[in-house]
Amino acid sequence: MTSYAVIMAGGSGERFWPYSRKSKPKQLLRLTSPHKTMIEEAIERIKPIIPLERILIITSEVLRTEIINAVPFIHVANVIAEPAKRNTAPCLALGASVIKTRLKETKDTDAVMCVFTADHFIGDNDAFARDVRLSIEKATEGDVLVTLGVIPTRPDTGYGYIEVQERGPAPMKVSSFREKPSADVALEYMKSGRYLWNSGMFVWRVSALEHAMRMHLPRIADIISMDSSIDDAYKALPDISIDYGIMEKASNVFVVPVEFPWDDVGSWDSLERLQNVSDGNNVEYGRVCVADSSSSIVVNVSTKGQVVAALGVDNMVIVSTDDAVLVCDKSRAQDVKQIVSSLKSKGWDEYL
Repeated sequence: MTSYAVIMAGGSGERFWPYSRKSKPKQLLRLTSPHKTMIEEAIERIKPIIPLERILIITSEVLRTEIINAVPFIHVANVIAEPAKRNTAPCLALGASVIKTRLKETKDTDAVMCVFTADHFIGDNDAFARDVRLSIEKATEGDVLVTLGVIPTRPDTGYGYIEVQERGPAPMKVSSFREKPSADVALEYMKSGRYLWNSGMFVWRVSALEHAMRMHLPRIADIISMDSSIDDAYKALPDISIDYGIMEKASNVFVVPVEFPWDDVGSWDSLERLQNVSDGNNVEYGRVCVADSSSSIVVNVSTKGQVVAALGVDNMVIVSTDDAVLVCDKSRAQDVKQIVSSLKSKGWDEYL
């Protein structure tokens, strides 16, 4: 059975301000590799499994041209702009609609749809390929929804969790999806051995997704069968995630515990897990000079030649660009988007 990849790449990456901007969010930045943007890395690890002509990228109208320029090896028709900004359930219905239309051209009746994001770190491409192929094999069996789960390495409160009925050979039957827990609950999850992080990567037949949406999200399911005039219908759709709308309700979900290192690269503090650190346990990126400081993240991506110096700072995030500087306590790295909201309220759109 033919397989397609759908890469969700519409996020704004506000937690990486001021490096990340509206026209260049984190998927278009070199955060986890010195040579490739995050979306280039995503395509690089997918193409040994699924050819470039069947890799679709769904993004916003604002970002479509930027992404086309960033990945010229992807055909422009495969970079699809959402008619309006919506959550992951409408986004994936749109992807399924595009695949279904192309199946009519090839006279195929169904295809496997593999869902990825453009902003994950994955540390072993060979292991990634093995796990995705195993997920595809399970998805071809019929009306099942397969997700990739990550074995927790810490009691993280920033991720959703997947509970399995019992540990066994993969894929395993999913018992439930859990929202982001408190620190105590996350620790219990980790100790139990029955919970995995929800990576947000999925594999299913187009027909299986459509069936699940007919059951749980019928308005959104209608998009999958539309050949044209999708814009107005799409704009009227609810803003709902695939997790909340489908995965938490479905009873035919299986999970493959992945064998590769994974991180969702959600905020500046994630660089501590992904970049080499100095003797003082600092992340130092670009032209920076750090002294008598520890456990800090100092990033200089300015093109104007200045140096960024940090003296006597601990547990801080300092980021310098051509037109903005961020200074915050590392414990508040998840809250950087509050600065973005404040800039919007001031009308300082030139810094967004």
